[in-house]
Amino acid sequence: MEHSRSARTVFGFCILILLLIGLLLLSLTVGSSRISAAEAFRTLFGGESGDSASRIIRDIRMPRSLAALILGGALSVAGFLLQCFFRNPIAGPFVLGISSGAKLCVAMVMILSLQQGFFLHSGILVLAAFAGALLCMLTILVFSGKVQHMAQLIISGVMIGYICNALTDFAVTFADDANIVNLHNWSRGSFSGTSWADVRDMAIITAFAMIGSVLLSKPISAYQLGESYAKNMGVRIKPFRILLILLSSLLAACVTAFAGPISFVGIAVPHLVKGLFRSAKPLIIIPASFLGGSVFCLGCDLLARTLFSPQELSVSTVTAVFGAPVVIAVMLRREKERSRT
Repeated sequence: MEHSRSARTVFGFCILILLLIGLLLLSLTVGSSRISAAEAFRTLFGGESGDSASRIIRDIRMPRSLAALILGGALSVAGFLLQCFFRNPIAGPFVLGISSGAKLCVAMVMILSLQQGFFLHSGILVLAAFAGALLCMLTILVFSGKVQHMAQLIISGVMIGYICNALTDFAVTFADDANIVNLHNWSRGSFSGTSWADVRDMAIITAFAMIGSVLLSKPISAYQLGESYAKNMGVRIKPFRILLILLSSLLAACVTAFAGPISFVGIAVPHLVKGLFRSAKPLIIIPASFLGGSVFCLGCDLLARTLFSPQELSVSTVTAVFGAPVVIAVMLRREKERSRT
């Protein structure tokens, strides 16, 4: 039995890595300007080149693809941490309004900076997004002490998200700076316009949060079996919960700061990964969720920019199309399990 589980784990990771490599190669070669795989490999491994194909890959497609890889993985892990924290299968940054809170703060900072003519470093945007995400998270925790059913808590999060989205739209609509039009693409969710400096910053932040998440694997595993069991295993519940809040908020904030709000990835991907590995062990699911989120967002971003080319869809639109059915299936399965008991 143990050998079978190990083989399934290795098989699952191999599948995800192969899909990731395949989609990464496709994202570099497919687009409004078709580039051969040979040209892509020559650009990646053959050094500097001044031709147009090399510039497209090096300056546009590669940073965008890496952003989808890093931020998709970060969003999926954030969703897994929130599902563990709230013990709810449909908890996620988008549904709970955390992404919307981060979006509101980033939009306000962007608007103020554009109106004053200031250049914003990406670190300031991440801090603004983190503040907004944390504020929404704390608001949800206040609600959690006043509602008796988890469904009411989810509804509260959705309402918080709607309020933050309305305030963001209001601010963007009445902003008088002509450059504010650039906010519309970001506010709908997009990996376009990513620079190598952005890739470096998001990689550092995500790596820090991922290391923290992996180090929490054992406490999360104990917490999944109940709070009292976790206490008996020596887990200090209050600091543990604070760390979960900080890590999930940081991951969600990083995604929102660089790509805007992206829907359903944080909910759908952890469930798909659990189904693939037939396990809920955090030590397996956390890295697997990262790979799964990377694959999911790379695929959705590829569809978003090629499906109706030259017209480009928002990434959030595509992720909703594929992610929402997974959420519905999870809810129906949970309801069926309740009816059996």
